[in-house]
Amino acid sequence: MTVTRRQLLARTGAAGAGIAFTGAVEHLFAGSAAAAQTGGDAGYGPLRPDPAGVLDLPRGFRYTILSREGEPLRSGEGPVPSHCDGMAAFPGRGDRLHLVRNHENRADAAHRVPAVDGVTYDPEGLGGCTALEVSGGGRVHSERVAIAGTAVNCAGGPTPWNTWLTCEETEDKAGTNGYTKDHGFIFEVDPYRRDRTVPEPLTAMGRFQHEAIAVDPRDGTVYETEDAFERPFGLFYRFLPDKPGGGSGSLRAGGRLEALRVPGVADLSLVGETGTVFEHVEWVPVPDPLAARTPIRFQDFGRGGITHAQKLEGCFWGGDRVYFVSSFAHREDGSGADHFGQVWSYEPRRRRLTLIVMFGPGTDVDTPGESPDNICLAPQGGLMVCEDGGGAQHVFGVTRRREVYPMARNRQDIGTASEPAWGEFAGVTFAPDGRTMFVNVYEPGTTFAVTGPWRRG
Repeated sequence: MTVTRRQLLARTGAAGAGIAFTGAVEHLFAGSAAAAQTGGDAGYGPLRPDPAGVLDLPRGFRYTILSREGEPLRSGEGPVPSHCDGMAAFPGRGDRLHLVRNHENRADAAHRVPAVDGVTYDPEGLGGCTALEVSGGGRVHSERVAIAGTAVNCAGGPTPWNTWLTCEETEDKAGTNGYTKDHGFIFEVDPYRRDRTVPEPLTAMGRFQHEAIAVDPRDGTVYETEDAFERPFGLFYRFLPDKPGGGSGSLRAGGRLEALRVPGVADLSLVGETGTVFEHVEWVPVPDPLAARTPIRFQDFGRGGITHAQKLEGCFWGGDRVYFVSSFAHREDGSGADHFGQVWSYEPRRRRLTLIVMFGPGTDVDTPGESPDNICLAPQGGLMVCEDGGGAQHVFGVTRRREVYPMARNRQDIGTASEPAWGEFAGVTFAPDGRTMFVNVYEPGTTFAVTGPWRRG
């Protein structure tokens, strides 16, 4: 099915790209158990201009700014770090919850994650995570450093045992950009207590330009995406822990890292028809997970090679499968074909890979529906997707009726008069009760809580 701009204008007041779906998306659009009661079949109407010029939302919704880069952390440890990125919400006591937020800081970041004794990996790494304890409606009770001394913490993902896996999107080694230790790893962060966070990398899970993860709750298998910037592009991985079943100890005990091979397909961008299914795909052991001499995507995977994809980003678990996103592919960058976003699903029990959503090409970058990045299941059903492309930046939803609708638009211009620019959205997540959406704007680093008539959608 394809949704046209005309249909979107008529239904939601927003224009968007053509977007195609396969029919087998029941898990994708099921949402949580509450979704069956709330519908999830329509958007919330057109966006209304924010008089404060910060965040446009549909009628009936309001935002609260929880935190903003440069302002003091409530712990007094320093300023709120720059570049707010991936994030997740964890249940707390009563009406409280815990947010863990990444900071994708490189060596030139304006505000580093403050180095704190006991949770700092590399004193010269400026990235890391901060943790907030908030009430569901948006009142902040505490804000502190959760891990420091890491680098370029882009996305990650929550685990079934309520920890956060933060991912470094870099391959810099000690001696590069002033670092004193190798980077490109995953670290596990406890959202509740800092003394339970160990600032040491989970090395068996690989050293590469990590983006996001998703965990199979049945056996603790971790799926990982790689956002490589140049050819050969990134890979889709799985980590099989030596101690299956989940829990922090299962990841520290080591395991086996493998990469996806789709026989006969060297580049996922070449697949352009939704509903395309690959049965019995293969998983190939990674020769050198630590990439001591050669980045993993350059390594020799033997006969049949390996399958690459440009801009592998968002990753999440839903139902009995893992979903992952290719944000875009451009021939001019070396991809085999052009698109403005793919969503794939992989079913471990059947070893089956399916292309379920395809964005563009032919997208108007000033309207929702281009370059999906961070992505999550919405409790009311369907998807919430952070846009990371050109022009205006949106959080947009995709309903089970295959409609694309705008949920938020960033109004904070960070460009110049001749070259306007708007910071991307990142880290979209929901409170466990589904009543509040939390989302970050990357630049200027800002964390929002959005409340309103979610059950109406």
